[in-house]
Amino acid sequence: MRQFFNNRWVLLLVITLTWGSSFMLIKKSLVAFTPYEIGAIRIVGSGLMLAIIGIPAIIKMSNRTLLWVTVVGFFGNFLPMFLFPIAQTKVSSSLAGILDSLVPVFVLVFGFLLFGIKSQLSQVVGAIIGFFGAASLIYFSDANTEGSQFAYTMLIVLAGASYGINAVVITERTSKVKAVELTAAVYTIWAIPAMVILYFTGFIQNFEITPETIQPIGYLAFLTTFGTAIAMLLYYKLIQNTSAVFASTASYLLPVVAVIWGIVDGEKFTWWYVLGAVLILIGIYLIREKKKDPKLAPRT
Repeated sequence: MRQFFNNRWVLLLVITLTWGSSFMLIKKSLVAFTPYEIGAIRIVGSGLMLAIIGIPAIIKMSNRTLLWVTVVGFFGNFLPMFLFPIAQTKVSSSLAGILDSLVPVFVLVFGFLLFGIKSQLSQVVGAIIGFFGAASLIYFSDANTEGSQFAYTMLIVLAGASYGINAVVITERTSKVKAVELTAAVYTIWAIPAMVILYFTGFIQNFEITPETIQPIGYLAFLTTFGTAIAMLLYYKLIQNTSAVFASTASYLLPVVAVIWGIVDGEKFTWWYVLGAVLILIGIYLIREKKKDPKLAPRT
């Protein structure tokens, strides 16, 4: 079993299937839980699971390192956990999965804006193509029809931007922190405010298991355990065993899994999805044409 999970292709496959399925799991969880409950439960659950590693890691960190780890956690492990379920009250899981692949584009943009990281011309062209693909996807999809919720679609884009900031900060400010300790620390830290949010949602006081909530509870439990905590650990293990370039291959595959789940669940699918996705993936390919890439942040 150990050799099985040391295989980079196995890790990539598991991560892709898990994160690509997260959008559908969020959709199914929304049947019984509010977006704020879903986000808070994922963070609190992951924090509790990883606290045994996170607490010792936090104790030995310097104040400066702890500050940057907290920033990393906010943009990569706290804010997006709420943005995605809020957005998916109005946005299909397929569209959410395609737009989430914009993360490498935002890594490039914020790398330059925040830390002056220069890019090759091909990468700039890739970023432009990627944004054009996202814009066309949003414009020609249901997000731009009368009565639709354009603002909710933009929350997915905002979540991608948040992941982009997270990725650049990891590379520039927390690269010396071991991946597993970083993962555990950020969830341990942000589990506290997430628990406060969960309390004010009324979930803790009013929670009860009914026949209608059994399946959504199962979806959310799987999402929290495998789609959040374990998938993130496997992702960082993949980076350590290979490279950020290879690990970022998941950016190409996530939309495929998300779209397949959407079709299976009967979601509307148009050729504009294909065009937008192709343009975004071309942009990602051009951005990846460099020797050393920033580490990408984990998805939903």
